[in-house]
Amino acid sequence: MAETPNEADLNALDVTDAEAAEINSIAHPLVPDAAPDADDDLVQIDSTTDGVVFVTINRPAKKNAFDAATIAALHEAFETLHGADRVRAVFIRGAGGTFSAGADLNWMRDAAGWSESDNRDDAMGLAKMLKALHDIPALTVAVVEGNAMGGGAGIVAACDMAVAVEGARFAFSEVKLGLIPATIAPYVIEAVGARRARQLFLTANAFDADYAAHAGLIDLVLPEGSVDEFIAMLSDSLTNNAPGAMGEAKRLVNDIAHHKIDSGLLDETAKRIARARVSDEGREGVLAFLEKRKASWTV
Repeated sequence: MAETPNEADLNALDVTDAEAAEINSIAHPLVPDAAPDADDDLVQIDSTTDGVVFVTINRPAKKNAFDAATIAALHEAFETLHGADRVRAVFIRGAGGTFSAGADLNWMRDAAGWSESDNRDDAMGLAKMLKALHDIPALTVAVVEGNAMGGGAGIVAACDMAVAVEGARFAFSEVKLGLIPATIAPYVIEAVGARRARQLFLTANAFDADYAAHAGLIDLVLPEGSVDEFIAMLSDSLTNNAPGAMGEAKRLVNDIAHHKIDSGLLDETAKRIARARVSDEGREGVLAFLEKRKASWTV
């Protein structure tokens, strides 16, 4: 058993996936309770038996800022959810009323003294974590309370859906530090478009939840105190959906977005619907509809 890491260990940038797993012992999705030591984890995973998972960044004393260990723990959590059966929705939150303040200051201070090669290797950790989030088969939903800055706003953009409580604040302030929002850029550009991304990245101005909704970074602004109600409403609305089909529908969007509509695309989409029709879920869903009964996956 590894020794409990101290503050210096947690801010080190050479944490391996195995070490992150030791630091962040997570519960398997779709078990009622979290791991016994969840309160000490950098990232918590909680889940319900009806296919709803909650991933919480758990560094409230640091306003859920990222360091290498936190990024590795998030990567581990997101990779775990790639293979979790019957998961329909993954809600991502920050502990203590703040989504994420972005990069940890100690981590940034250390990185300033590294070589370009070392910084490239380190940046790949964040890039891979965001890609793992983006590729989760279930519907991913960022729930923003407080601030979502820099990389925190990048997580918001990498989700399929995002909501924010009134009063939430966002910023892509990298250029004020002489840096650029490189690893999060693909997801922000996908969410808000190239022109809006240029404006947000180059001005580096903070903006509120209403503007985030206007820009397309979030989908909905929630009144204070309504987060639990929103989560319950959205979760309930997904209970009739086949989990496997949800994952295939998400892959469909990812694979054909911006693709030229040509004979190759027509053939590919025909193959996919044919495959869905003969799948176990496809056969069960159609039969349940014709027989006027609930499908086997319905909660």
